[in-house]
Amino acid sequence: MERPRVVLGVGGGIAAYKACELLRLFTESGHEVRVVPTASALRFVGAATWAALSGAPVATEVWEDVHEVPHVRLGQRADLVVIAPATADVLARAAGGRADDLLTNVLLTARCPVVFVPAMHTEMWEHPATRENVATLRRRGSLVLEPAEGRLTGADTGKGRLPDPDAIFEVCRRVLATGAGALVPDLAGRHVVVTAGGTREPLDPVRFLGNRSSGKQGYALARTAVARGARVTLLSANSELPDPAGAEVRRVGTAEELRDAVLKAAADADAVVMAAAVADFRPADRAGQKIKKVEGRDPEPVVLVRNPDILAELSAGRAAGQVVVGFAAETENVLANGQAKLARKGCDILVVNQVGEDRAFGTEENEAVILAADGGETPVPHGPKEALADRVWDAVTRRWSAAG
Repeated sequence: MERPRVVLGVGGGIAAYKACELLRLFTESGHEVRVVPTASALRFVGAATWAALSGAPVATEVWEDVHEVPHVRLGQRADLVVIAPATADVLARAAGGRADDLLTNVLLTARCPVVFVPAMHTEMWEHPATRENVATLRRRGSLVLEPAEGRLTGADTGKGRLPDPDAIFEVCRRVLATGAGALVPDLAGRHVVVTAGGTREPLDPVRFLGNRSSGKQGYALARTAVARGARVTLLSANSELPDPAGAEVRRVGTAEELRDAVLKAAADADAVVMAAAVADFRPADRAGQKIKKVEGRDPEPVVLVRNPDILAELSAGRAAGQVVVGFAAETENVLANGQAKLARKGCDILVVNQVGEDRAFGTEENEAVILAADGGETPVPHGPKEALADRVWDAVTRRWSAAG
């Protein structure tokens, strides 16, 4: 089979060194990569490095190998163009339709998905000119990821950091696999909120009531939504997974903290997907000190109280056109219990699956049935959690279409 052809554009920022690792991930997974650095990028990483890592000549100038028409052919042949780092200058020239170097020529001739991965200082990212350029590129169908937060050049910290190369690679892999971004990604312009992981309810300073959820399904939902063009807010409850590139991650601990975060994030969301495993109960009282074992005496009973029903509250208060998706983790009578929960909670879609030790929780694969409020049932066979995530977003987009 022919190897997927990727053009890796590299802008002139200090984060250019991270693109070397991204290039390695592409080549080691069987992609054919041509690196197109800007003139400024070559001041950070030389052409010899790009050539050695890619195993291909490095295209730097429109006037090199003119007989091969590189300014046209590279874009025409590509299955994916990814620019990492995409500096404020690259974004501005791409939005303006400039063709003043080889990279911008490639962008004008590409008829494949284009992914921009911005990296710059916070002030540059937040400047109205940059925000307008990003909006223009997204409106045209390009996928522009949100930068990560963290250490920048020098002592500065803030939003504008290049996401980790493996997280960028995961987005690009999903774009190539689904064809998202070929014209306009189907979640472009949408804001989606995803919850992931499992809440923990403190019993004392060292103990808690929790569950086995790792957050892998919720993170898969976030990654696939990013690859399909959405602005993603991921509310992560006690998960140790790395942040998905392009998603805004907010961390919570308890069910009450998750409720507050969800209601705030859902205010302007087009869809909310409650994939987190939320504790139904919490201890009525939390001990201020570690509960000690007393010889010859049984511990005091733990009195539990109900946690807020976040899914039911979201469903009852959702805005017109907003789609609410719930998850039901069942150990028996899976379909019947799922249908009853869908009716009881009042959500638009419910994803029901069987869980248990070595089933769903903590694994890389899942299977489920997607139930719709209109009576539809979509079985999703055993497979990668990203496959289930895509089917969930398919169900969400159908719901939007049906609502007009």
